[in-house]
Amino acid sequence: MPTSVVPGGIKSRLRVYNTLSRDREEFRTVEPGKVSMYLCGPTVYKPSHVGHMVGPVIFDTVKRYLSYLGYQVTFVVNITDVDDKLIREAALEKTTVADLADRVTADYQANLRRLGVTGIDHMPRVSQFMPEIVEIIQGLIDKGFAYPAGGDVYFDISKDEDYGKLCNRDPEKMLEGARIEVSDRKRNPGDFALWKAAKPGEPQWPSPWGPGRPGWHIECTAMSTKLLGATLDIHGGGLDLTFPHHENELAQAESYTGQVFTRYWMHNGLMKRHAESSKIKDGDPSSQASLETISKSKGNEIVVTELFKRHEPETLRLLLLSTHYRSPIVYSEERLAELRRGLDGFYRFFERYQRITGADFFKLEAPARLAPFEAQTSSNFLREVEGLRAEFLEAMDDDFNTGGAVGSLYELLNALNREADARQLEAPNPPAEAVAEFRRGVVVLRELGQVLGLFLEPPAQQKLGGDDRIVAGLMELLIELRNNLRAEAKKITDKADPVRKALFDQTDLIRKRLGELGVTLEDRPGGTGWRVG
Repeated sequence: MPTSVVPGGIKSRLRVYNTLSRDREEFRTVEPGKVSMYLCGPTVYKPSHVGHMVGPVIFDTVKRYLSYLGYQVTFVVNITDVDDKLIREAALEKTTVADLADRVTADYQANLRRLGVTGIDHMPRVSQFMPEIVEIIQGLIDKGFAYPAGGDVYFDISKDEDYGKLCNRDPEKMLEGARIEVSDRKRNPGDFALWKAAKPGEPQWPSPWGPGRPGWHIECTAMSTKLLGATLDIHGGGLDLTFPHHENELAQAESYTGQVFTRYWMHNGLMKRHAESSKIKDGDPSSQASLETISKSKGNEIVVTELFKRHEPETLRLLLLSTHYRSPIVYSEERLAELRRGLDGFYRFFERYQRITGADFFKLEAPARLAPFEAQTSSNFLREVEGLRAEFLEAMDDDFNTGGAVGSLYELLNALNREADARQLEAPNPPAEAVAEFRRGVVVLRELGQVLGLFLEPPAQQKLGGDDRIVAGLMELLIELRNNLRAEAKKITDKADPVRKALFDQTDLIRKRLGELGVTLEDRPGGTGWRVG
């Protein structure tokens, strides 16, 4: 596989699947060392559902990895605050479009923050770019690619010789089954609106063609080119946006600038769930039978704020990264519960690391940029860590395969726990050299977790209310009682003594009954801990 040198002189094998070429291509940017990336954001007329979180989490992770490789990345996610849906919803709620857009945008941004989406540099709103939109539309008219018609302006797809190249389909075939606006003002059925004449009571802006508002596609073209330039490195979005939105964006942008609009078109798979009326085939929650896309239009959306009442945000982020980004993501409560159990394994390990080293995992400094890692010793453990790190990087270099990368993190966790067990690192006074090697392995876990946006902060701890404090106190009492029984039993050296056996039976009974209640006791060299689950 060919390699290229990324900023910092490190060789990378990063290849990215391009929807336009339908192939993985070596990643090369317009400007060396810099990446411009645009993602289509939401139309802000209703609170965010989980499907709205897919793209931002995926492309936030793409930015994290590119930054880790040494690129300077500018990441833009737009907000569509001018749209028919907003106008209708604002009328239903008896409020203004601007007020509705502000409220829903605030909800969207809050959910992104909770999911660790921190890499967005600009979040432009359509309403802020009217002069740029009008300028591009006029330019398309001047170049013969668009025409005014009774206050509207349409893009003439017959003037664009390679229209349809993103979808790789004939324009007439693309129109079959697509949602196309019908108008007797169009020259061709597939022509799409760049500007819409104002209707009574609707938001409107002045233009050379009369008061009105922009069409959907021209909005993204104006925002992306204004903020990132004529040619983008990466344009992202859901697979459902390929046509008509991205096809039309591409057509109008390249017709206006005469330059390639986007070097790499990246389309993520959509979030799906089983239809309420269908049963999960053969009891397999990952079965593709009867899956439907999560969307407001289908009425099956899962509001993010409601989801966060049942699941921690990090669990949802892990769900979105556990498959390859181009694959569908199957949502289910069972899958989220399974992933939470997996995360609990990491959280338990972080506690273990603190017991061994006295240091907080979440304050551990780890490389933010890719650099060579060499075991530098004969340690089999560090060679295993080196190999797992290489597997992680190989997965990410293969079209940002976060699913494979997550798998490498689990393997690394297993290796770290095995090393702690084998070297008895929780025993009193473990060998300093063994602890130092162990710490090096944990730094790698921290380093790779940061790339995926995982384990950045400690898991949320609920504040103890009155009942919780009573439970905690009773648990401490039970553990103390159990430890006292064990200590008394160990004083009796005759293993056949019935009193010794009775004492140990009582300690086993405490563990068994707590286990039936979902409480796990953990006997460690430093004492006994407990956790629910």
